[in-house]
Parts: sequence; structure tokens; C-alpha cells
Amino acid sequence: MTEIVGIRFKSGGKVYFFNPEGKQIEEGTSVIVETARGLEFGQCVQSNTMVEDNEVTAPLRSVVRFSTEEDKKMLEANRKKEGWAMEVCQQKIADHKLDMKLVNAQYNFDGSKLLFFFTSDGRVDFRELVKDLASVFRTRIELRQIGVRDEAKMLGGLGICGQPFCCNRFLDDFQPVSIKMAKTQNLSLNPTKISGTCGRLMCCLKYEQEAYEDLVKRAPKQDSFVETTDGVGTVSMVNLLREQAKVRLDIAPETPRCYGFQEIQVIRSGKGKRPEGYETQEALQAEHIRKTMQQARAQAREERKPVAPATPKAPFRREKSRLSDHGREWENKEPKEAKPQKEPVERAREPKGNQKELRESKEGKGFKPSKESKEPRTRQGQKPHSDKPKREEGGSSKPQEKRRYHHRGHGKNNQKQSQLPKEDKGTE
Repeated sequence: MTEIVGIRFKSGGKVYFFNPEGKQIEEGTSVIVETARGLEFGQCVQSNTMVEDNEVTAPLRSVVRFSTEEDKKMLEANRKKEGWAMEVCQQKIADHKLDMKLVNAQYNFDGSKLLFFFTSDGRVDFRELVKDLASVFRTRIELRQIGVRDEAKMLGGLGICGQPFCCNRFLDDFQPVSIKMAKTQNLSLNPTKISGTCGRLMCCLKYEQEAYEDLVKRAPKQDSFVETTDGVGTVSMVNLLREQAKVRLDIAPETPRCYGFQEIQVIRSGKGKRPEGYETQEALQAEHIRKTMQQARAQAREERKPVAPATPKAPFRREKSRLSDHGREWENKEPKEAKPQKEPVERAREPKGNQKELRESKEGKGFKPSKESKEPRTRQGQKPHSDKPKREEGGSSKPQEKRRYHHRGHGKNNQKQSQLPKEDKGTE
């Protein structure tokens, strides 16, 4: 067993173990410890504790002494010089035209070393820059390239949740985060929603990953074939936090229902075909009822006595109704015998010729006008028709009055015509 104390050098930084060297150090006490960069000013966050030897990385550095008021004043003076060092270093970077972004500058406790932190997309040749800085500050200069997550941890800020950065507030070390965690937690895969200010995946995805993994083990997969209290169906959606799943039942696929994980029995996990030979409880009950009814019908058929068949009656033929003085009488008559059809008589064909002359010869009209005669052809005993009226001798020609014909359908007109007095046909 080894006795240790936990020391932190800055807010939100990593906790390092040191050997107390027999000193009893309480939490919140400021101490001076020995590190690889020299003497450093730190604060105790874990009092004396006994741990296993395999949990400590050897060799274990020791605590030098408790801090004094002079040590605190020296620490404040170093913080002021760090601000001036940042301005000088930025000016030198611009003079050398280097592609690098300066993040922070730190003095060690005794001021023997000045450390600059920067970010860059690639490697940077800063040898000339180090010479210029050493000539200005007259101390040991060290430049260290860091990543974007370390930059966010040093500078601090507010996340999309509205809280200060977790890495700057309480995270000691960065945990690996992957896109698989976002898929497991059913989060949107939009990079702007699952990425932090640093541009990497948010560290908080790691916090609830173990709880989600435990829920996934007990939850049915999407499109699984399951059996519920209301029947069988397919899983359409899973809510891990509420431990519920929406199931589309075969009897009502349009209205999915919610069931708890305990109310669902998985028959087939994930997509695929329905298991061969699988029968639901409803189908088994229906088959049992069908067989029972068949047996009951067969037993009733055996117990039933045979009945003599009824004698067939003569077919009834309804004749047409016959009207009489007493009303309609219906008679049953025997079917009448069909009359024999007459054979069609073939007529002798007339010889071909002038059909018009043959027709006139049959009617007994022998009149045939000559080509020289210009009078119109008329029937026997009929005067030739002329459109113009003939003028009588010694009299004036008047057009004959046309006869008016009235239809019998118009009763009112016929009555009016009959009431009029008849005109005397006298000569004027």
C-alpha cells in the first residue's frame, strides 16, 4: 500500500498523485510540488489516501512544502507577465508569416521557463521564432502544438446546452467518442447537432452510453415479429427511455399500439420471413373450435332418422289469362302441337329488259310519249297541270283559292270553322 495525495494545478485540470512525505495535507490546501517542469504551485483536492501499488505510476514525486503569501504574490506576477508574452509572441508570428494560431502562454512557478501553446493544420517550422522570443524574454522558450479539444479546454466557453464546457469545468481527461454512440441513442446524425464548439463530437455522448447499451439489450429490434396480448404484429418504433415499442398488429395494421418490453414476446428478431410452422394462439383456438363443430355435426347426422322422399308432382304450366264476364280464369291445358311450316314458293323470274316498259304493259298503259311532244305526261282522264292560271274569255283572271286543311287533332280550330256561316257561291 502507498500513501498519496491528489494535486490539481489549474481549474478543471487533471489530478496528479504525489507523495506527501509524512505530511498531513487537507483538501483545499495550497502546496509547492516538484514536477518535470520544475517547481509548481498546486492545490490539494484529495487528502492522504492509501492505494494499491499497481494503481500508482512510479517514481512518485513528492510534495516540497506548504505555500506562503510570497508564493501567491509570485503566482499573480507570473499571470500578468503571461498577458504581455502573448502580445509579443503574436507580433513575432505575424512578422515571420507562420500559419499558426496562438492559444495560451504559461510561466512556471519560479519563472525559469515560458511555454506557448498553439494550433495548426500541419507542421510548422518555428526555429527562427524561438530565437527571437528567447532574445526578448531572456528565459527558456518552449512551443507546444495542441489539438482543437485541448484548445477548447484551455479557453473555455458555453456549449449548445447553455452550460460551460465540461472539459473546462470538471473533465480530467478526454474520453473517446464515436458516431455509433449517437446511433445507439437515436440522435440526429446531423453534424451541427451532435458536434461541440471545437468541431468534434460532444463529450456528453459518453455519459449515458452505458445506460443505453443496457436498454438496447432488453428492447426488441426494429421490424421484429413479436407476439402481444392482442395478437401478433411487427415492431415499427422503439422508445428506449420509456421502454415501450409501437407494434403494427396483423388485425389492425393502420393503428399501431404501444406495449412495454415486458408485454412483448419476440418471435423473430429484426427483418426476415415469418418462422415456418409458427401458429398463433388464436389460430390454434380457431382450429380446435372448427374440429369440435365438425364432430358435433357428424354426431347429429347419425342420430337423425331417415325421412321418406316426397312423391314428385306434375309440373304446373301456367297459360295466358282469358278474360270473361266473371273475371280472369286460369286453365291448365296440354301443350298445343306445333303447326307445320309452309315451304317457301319460288316465283318465276321475269326476263330482263326495260323494267319501266314491262311495268306499264302490266298496268295496261300503252301510252308512250314521243320525243317531239313537249306536253307533260299525265294519267288517263287527268288534265295537264300548269302553274299559271288560264285567262277566261271576257273575264278577269283570278288565282284560285287554296284549300285549307286542318288537322283533326286541334279540336278548337275545328269548332270555330264549323260555327262560321257558309258563303254562297254566287256569280258577281
